[in-house]
Amino acid sequence: MPASSPLPRYEQGTIEDLGTPLAEVTFVVVDLETTGGSPKDSAITEIGAVKVRGGAVLGEFQTLVDPGHEIPPYISVLTGITTAMVAAAPRIGTVLPSFLEFARGAVLVAHNAPFDLGFLKAACAGSGMAWPTTASVDTAVLARRLLTRDEVPNCKLATLAPFFSATTSPTHRALDDARATVDVLHGLFERLGPLGITSLEELTGLTRQVDPERRRKRHLADAVPHGPGVYLFRGPRDEPLYVGTSTDLRSRVRSYFTSGEQRSRITEMVALAQRVDAIPCAHALEAAVRELRLIAEHKPRYNRRSRFPERALWVRLTEEPFPRLSVVRRVRPGAGVFLGPFPDRRAADSAVAAVHEALPLRQCTARIPARPSSGSACALAGMGRCGAPCTGAQSVDEYAPVAGIFSAAVASDPGALVAPLLARVERLAAEERYEDAAVLRDRVAVLLRAVRRRQRLESLAAVPELVLARPDGDGGWELSVVRHGRLVAAGLAPRGTSVRGTLADLLSTAETVTDEAATTSVDETELVLRWMEKPGTRLVEVDGTLACPAPGTGAFSGFLALADAGRSTRDPFADGRSLGTRARPDRVTAGAVAGPRARLASPA
Repeated sequence: MPASSPLPRYEQGTIEDLGTPLAEVTFVVVDLETTGGSPKDSAITEIGAVKVRGGAVLGEFQTLVDPGHEIPPYISVLTGITTAMVAAAPRIGTVLPSFLEFARGAVLVAHNAPFDLGFLKAACAGSGMAWPTTASVDTAVLARRLLTRDEVPNCKLATLAPFFSATTSPTHRALDDARATVDVLHGLFERLGPLGITSLEELTGLTRQVDPERRRKRHLADAVPHGPGVYLFRGPRDEPLYVGTSTDLRSRVRSYFTSGEQRSRITEMVALAQRVDAIPCAHALEAAVRELRLIAEHKPRYNRRSRFPERALWVRLTEEPFPRLSVVRRVRPGAGVFLGPFPDRRAADSAVAAVHEALPLRQCTARIPARPSSGSACALAGMGRCGAPCTGAQSVDEYAPVAGIFSAAVASDPGALVAPLLARVERLAAEERYEDAAVLRDRVAVLLRAVRRRQRLESLAAVPELVLARPDGDGGWELSVVRHGRLVAAGLAPRGTSVRGTLADLLSTAETVTDEAATTSVDETELVLRWMEKPGTRLVEVDGTLACPAPGTGAFSGFLALADAGRSTRDPFADGRSLGTRARPDRVTAGAVAGPRARLASPA
């Protein structure tokens, strides 16, 4: 008889091969309520958590937490948690051990996990406790992977909870939101079965998976060198799709083809990219400047969050017999006094509102001749907010000192403009009208920051030439030649080479810049200024005078620091209400003005 063929050999897979079944994994779904959006300047006010395994709830954890300071009113409105409610609650250092014990050995789950886990990690660090090494799942990311736009318009918890018929509605209270997230998690798990995802390893890999098409384009980074510089992704027609900068070009470009890059618009950009061009630079400043210029020149469609110079806004005091304020996009020499640039319309309008609170500048848009004919005055004149030059009640000579206060504030001294505003802020606070005081305070802060920025940038733009040097960290020097605020040459003098020799070569090949050209590169001048003000930067040579006007905004540094602290828990533009009549500051009247500094008079 012929020999029988050998039977196939079967081997049982190991646990490592199969992974950890989801039904056997313990999940702790956690949600926090906080006093703000960042653990750097905010604290936890409530922790809520639910422990589940195999679809069953094993336990719940909930406690209020004393943040150590007052809870902002708008947070109390959102969450219902007030300062009085947490007055007797334990501090976070007391709560953390209990929570960590509750979550021991479990996989942490949160909706928008970086927020909640970021606060918990910061709390552990601040309390001297070690953060446990554990896996985590973000239900927001998981929902983006598993749901389509046709099913849900967004992946917010308030949208997903009713979609999955959650038994608990999100209420911005920690335990309720954690319970709702449990139902969302189980609803998402039901979507995993048809995809063949049954283990924890497959689940965590789902949120980190790389599109095969993106993986196949990793070769685009092969020719990119290491070191600082600028990179350009180019599309099918060789058009620039995206411009970026990095201190290590190769590592940065390679990251676009990994699971670490999850931005939807960048994923779309990489799918279109056909080539990556790299421009090596001497140092980070040259890279940042080149990036800014390339974005301004090409306006890549996927750089929509970057700065475009033409989008900047300026507040202009017009050049006419009776000047007024207007918000414009271009600076034209000789067309008036310009303050800015402002990043958006809200900031520009906030600065204009602050000026109108202090000065009785006209707000009408019609052009008024030097000798206007008689007519009826507007409501602002009746309220003492305008001298009614349109009716002839105020002459050019009487109006000019009022406008002169704004001009003097922009050029050198904002004291006369800001003094009545700050006095009103103090009065409002003394009257316990804190919301009105905060609105006015933030408007003044926007105005002062704009004045400070303009004065600092203009002082740099006025210098014909200066040479800067910074240590490169390896015994060499990074060199920059700046003319009228524009970077005209950049180089690197490695350790052991002649700095003066390198500098001579840079100066001989540097771009020639006129004073007029400097007015078109405010963002570039600001990049240079930041680099110059970093610790360790040395001023090697200077042609001209580098100095800010006196007295400038130095006297208001303390006020700006307080305003910055207040902004960490409040959006300065969230309240667009105009201040009531009682909340208006004392005004500078035309008859009381004698020059750049004015004595203050109450409104009529």
